[in-house]
Amino acid sequence: MVTVRLTMLCATATPGGPDRDLANESVAGAMRAALPPYARALRAPSARCARTAGALAVEATPEETLRDLDHGAWDGRPLRDIAAKDPHGLSAWLTDPEAAPHGGESVARLCDRTAAWLTALPDGPGLLAITEAAVIRAALVHALAVPARAFWQLRVPPLSTVTLTMRDGHWTARLTPPTAPRRMPPTAGGSVPGAVLLTLPADRERLCPAGRP
Repeated sequence: MVTVRLTMLCATATPGGPDRDLANESVAGAMRAALPPYARALRAPSARCARTAGALAVEATPEETLRDLDHGAWDGRPLRDIAAKDPHGLSAWLTDPEAAPHGGESVARLCDRTAAWLTALPDGPGLLAITEAAVIRAALVHALAVPARAFWQLRVPPLSTVTLTMRDGHWTARLTPPTAPRRMPPTAGGSVPGAVLLTLPADRERLCPAGRP
């Protein structure tokens, strides 16, 4: 018997990226149609999660627990700049889940608060959560019962969905790729920028905490 069914939708990354696809009503309509049925919707408090919910015409209640990983003093700084000025701190952050060299939140703490939120979900199917890639990674760490150090190896593209289903006390996970096409504009040099900088599987070039675009 299904106890809980939670669909987590990863918010768009930047206004100049997949958000442009959501501005297309046919694309947004296709994404809405692809969402599993839900009785209630929540979203992280960030501006990008609010934009994603608005573009999909989803009435989602802000939920503070779904906020992004707190990047502390690294907030908004390019990863290249962090790697140049604090290479040892960045290396520690990417390899030690307990490390928070930026003074913000460690990956381990994010995984703990996300796991606590999942555990406290009431019985019943049909919950939609529009949230951050980091929160979805943390949810997968809990659902798949993998170590927190696997956090950075879990890829969650913008506008993809992960459906977590609780049956008999055990979680299963299903990842659905983005419905909207992903266009990557060329740089001035003609190359196409990827989502990964300095081999870090991040979804954005700059680190943004909750409440900011």
